[in-house]
Amino acid sequence: MKHIDRLKSLGLFDLRVPRYTSYPTAPVFTPGVGAVQQAQALAALDPSEPVSVYLHIPFCERLCWFCACHTQGTKTLSPVESYIGTLERELATLRDAIPTGLRMGRMHWGGGTPTILPPELIHRLAQAVKAVIPPTDDCEFSVEIDPTMVDRGKITALAEEGMNRASIGIQDFDPLVQAAIGRIQPFDITRACVDDLRAAGVRSLNADLVYGLPHQTAARLDDTVSQVLDLAPDRIALFGYAHVPWVSKRQKLIDESALPREMDRYTLAELAAQRFQDVGFDAIGIDHFARPDDGLARAATSGKLRRNFQGYTDDTCGTLIGLGASSISRLPGGYIQNAAATPAYVQRVEAGQLAGARGHMMTAEDRLRARAIEMLMCDFTIDRVALQDRFGPLAGSLDPCITRLSEQFGDLVTVSDTSLSIRPAGRALTRIIAARFDAHSADGVRYSQAS
Repeated sequence: MKHIDRLKSLGLFDLRVPRYTSYPTAPVFTPGVGAVQQAQALAALDPSEPVSVYLHIPFCERLCWFCACHTQGTKTLSPVESYIGTLERELATLRDAIPTGLRMGRMHWGGGTPTILPPELIHRLAQAVKAVIPPTDDCEFSVEIDPTMVDRGKITALAEEGMNRASIGIQDFDPLVQAAIGRIQPFDITRACVDDLRAAGVRSLNADLVYGLPHQTAARLDDTVSQVLDLAPDRIALFGYAHVPWVSKRQKLIDESALPREMDRYTLAELAAQRFQDVGFDAIGIDHFARPDDGLARAATSGKLRRNFQGYTDDTCGTLIGLGASSISRLPGGYIQNAAATPAYVQRVEAGQLAGARGHMMTAEDRLRARAIEMLMCDFTIDRVALQDRFGPLAGSLDPCITRLSEQFGDLVTVSDTSLSIRPAGRALTRIIAARFDAHSADGVRYSQAS
């Protein structure tokens, strides 16, 4: 109890901080950085270095109430088909912007619901991408899968185009919880989806779960964990529900009185994490788990774990090219986000322009702080020697911050001349500690709670 009281006193249940899938975070981006800088950065890419590609499909047949992603509902395929045409035109513009010979080492389709696409559109989109940026021989192609919006025909089409990793959205299998978040997804439908994915040769399967949902209890989440383990995923993401109705209006449909209290929410996360580790999963960062032979676990063991907009990754590509409405590109000079609203994105692409609408160009200090934050989020340790080797004397600018952290967090952190490490007892505070290295502030932005 004393341990929890201490974590609480340090802000675990009160503070709202970024998840740090990037640094600086997206709310810091400004419209002063856009398509011009995007074109310059793309033209300067080294064609010998493979890139990652992310495609955003913003459409859903149902809008889950808990979701805060850039999505829109549709009951017909007409707007989806039109959007694929826009993506093809964006790719044509991209072809003229990138150097000849550039290859793709990773491709990820997210949303929204990428599996809203029928087989013919899956083939059309995948081939359009590969015509502009051909895949490397070992390219990983991952797709976010909604089991209620996929069938064998779609899975076959994705596999034929090279999909070798799938991410299954589950959240929670309890019917009461599902009804409270507007996402009905029976276990048998999810089971059939997993069987079809395995039969199609998908070698890596990720399951997404969420704790802190309305009506979620320890018993209900424990039942969900048992069902998830029965599906035998290779990776598991256990995200804390971010209740941000001021950002996502649909979350106003969720009964706030049914949300678990702070201590109950913390207990739910601990319960699920312990169960995954008890059956042999390695804990990865603050909210992922992977089998020891999975690439994510190997990356964590070898110090190659990274953080991007999908969470933790073993992706080693230095550049991420985002396509579609709201997509964010991570380019050598910084971050560029495409116009977020689909009509604004379409307007830019139809005018023959790159779709970048806002962004941030990185300074040397930004790069230093970004790497320090990524080290904390991935390894719970800042390697001060590595930062000194990479950034020279500038690395010393973090010393005052490290001293203050040592004073504030005491024996929850270990500080030496060579490193700052978060001890296991303090790792629930990782996002809070990482925020101490954040030199940017976004006025009026409220992030999700730290627990």
